Amino acid sequence: MAIVYLSLGSNQGDRIGYVQQATSLLNLTENITVVRTSAFYETEPWNMTTDTWFVNAVIEIKTSLPPEDLLFECQRIERQLGRTPKETAGYADRTIDIDILFYNKEIINNETLTIPHKYLHLRAFTLVPLLELIPDFEHPILHKTISELHNDLENPEMVFLYGTRVDI
Repeated sequence: MAIVYLSLGSNQGDRIGYVQQATSLLNLTENITVVRTSAFYETEPWNMTTDTWFVNAVIEIKTSLPPEDLLFECQRIERQLGRTPKETAGYADRTIDIDILFYNKEIINNETLTIPHKYLHLRAFTLVPLLELIPDFEHPILHKTISELHNDLENPEMVFLYGTRVDI
């Protein structure tokens, strides 16, 4: 069984509800078990123009699915929860976004999948929840722990524990 970390985010509609539903649907998927979740965080949009903030969380799962099959299941759940294909380049508002951050310590880089996620080390909204779960986990390419990657952020976004500010 692989240990995998997924980032979940929503900035449309019932943001908390979509993250909770995605977590539940993942747990109901054959060959996936949700082990634990981070707290939910409210975060400013990253690298996109929108006024709607996100609710983000990271979940740890165990799975026997290979990475490509896991990606397919994540995309199926995104569609089930109303995510529509992008009409333009770049980032867009979404009901739910599920990204594979780490799959064990595997390194995958092909046309459909990049693991570890190529931007996770630049995003406070992924690093802060990962700090809760695996602060000493070493990024298999950058060879830095999650704590070190967080400390390296030049300009961390404001990240709020849902309803309460968290000093980072």
